Amino acid sequence: MAKSSHISASTDVCKFCQARDGGLEVAMVLDEPQVIAFLDHRPLFKGHVLVIPRPHVRNLMELPEDLLTPLFSCVQRLSIAVKSAMEADGIFNASNNGVSQSVDHLHVHVVPRRKKDGLRGFMWPRLKYADHAELDAVAARIRSAL
Repeated sequence: MAKSSHISASTDVCKFCQARDGGLEVAMVLDEPQVIAFLDHRPLFKGHVLVIPRPHVRNLMELPEDLLTPLFSCVQRLSIAVKSAMEADGIFNASNNGVSQSVDHLHVHVVPRRKKDGLRGFMWPRLKYADHAELDAVAARIRSAL
């Protein structure tokens, strides 16, 4: 099964690349030319799937545009399949990029959810903007960065 460390000190090989290449045992659920998906070995809930692009891409910001549709099409299809297969009430999708990214290879979590499953507001605090001016200033900063 895939381990949570992203790089092996002795081989300097990404664990997800090892899984992709058959060098690390995983429970594969989807194997396509540009994307693969397998069960997370430490799931939040049973049926928790990781979807990754085949090429080693560190995070979403580095994902080539030609892989956007294959990756997120797979995430959508797996979200539908996991919800059905696990008889879940819904699905949580997430991808850490940098902070809290346990494996340095882009991966999207597809997690089955049920009402009252214990994930309350997930894992982060909620903040408020001081006022409408601060809200507008932050929106302007993001627009200018685009």
